[in-house]
Amino acid sequence: MFPAKRLPMMLSIAFLCSVAIAQAQDWSFVARLNRALDDIVAPDAKVEKVAESFGFLEGPVWVRKGGYLLFSDIPANVIYKFTPSDGKVSVFLPYSGFTGTDSSTAGMQLNNGKGTVTLLGSNAVTMDPQGRVVYCAHGDRQVVRLESDGKRTVLASQYEGKRLNSPNDLVFKSDGALYFTDPPAGLRDGDKDPKKELPFNGVYLLKDGQLRLLYKDMALPNGIAFTPDEKYLYVNDSVKKTILRFEVKPDDTLGEPQLVIDMTSDKAPGGPDGMKVDQNGNIYCTGPGGFWIISPDGKHLGTVLTTELPANLAFGEADGKTLYLTARTGLYRIHLKIAGIQPRGS
Repeated sequence: MFPAKRLPMMLSIAFLCSVAIAQAQDWSFVARLNRALDDIVAPDAKVEKVAESFGFLEGPVWVRKGGYLLFSDIPANVIYKFTPSDGKVSVFLPYSGFTGTDSSTAGMQLNNGKGTVTLLGSNAVTMDPQGRVVYCAHGDRQVVRLESDGKRTVLASQYEGKRLNSPNDLVFKSDGALYFTDPPAGLRDGDKDPKKELPFNGVYLLKDGQLRLLYKDMALPNGIAFTPDEKYLYVNDSVKKTILRFEVKPDDTLGEPQLVIDMTSDKAPGGPDGMKVDQNGNIYCTGPGGFWIISPDGKHLGTVLTTELPANLAFGEADGKTLYLTARTGLYRIHLKIAGIQPRGS
């Protein structure tokens, strides 16, 4: 088991200082806890806002063949497309997470910092090995694939005859196996919602048309990502504020979990949600204060503190060294020194 890491007091102080500066200058601060971070984040690296005025952003993925970013605005029920070459944001897919007629009880409600919003649209977006868009539909409680002709194929909606809670994040293995988390954020009252049919929040494997439950002993499974060699799978728990690591077996099922890191010692706002891995195996995970960078052996190397708390992140641009952040009402990016792992089909 990896040892949990305690956050020094300096980070909490740095967080307070960065907030005051950020409010005035839209400036970010990097709390460097380990010299290894210098090989990842340059001394002059800053978080840049590229678009704003959204409801609650999530699920970004970079499409290499087109040179653009896809991301969800959950309350707007839309997947947007951001093209860096001209800085424009356009609608890629409307009604992306809820296609019903009565939304009065669909989607959990929360405050995005500016008002109450309803999480009924799509969440995470990725690409399958064939280059097709696959996403989590909160309101419809499904995993959906967008075909080349625009039609939608439901890949998963039930487990053993019961409706899924609300698929949240997903990742493909190179052999085509799909892994996803299923917390209850798409249900108005979460775990207490009468429409919740499963008595647990699970981690699933979809392979050869068969849906298998891999793990259910998590309060709120959320972000999910592979190590570069795909020998291990990371899954975080937003309630317990931990990241777990599972060995991936030859049949694509999982071994017993190991604790990578525990974020509970940091009392700043925020927690683990979206998560990605770079080509050296470092983990990038949203967490208290912004997003954390964690070494493969569980060392907290540092935190990039942001003006808005990010919910998810994705590597993009031609060299794969730009990390895009979907942070509540704004879309941000920061240029790094290491390229990240991107979906093979993108």
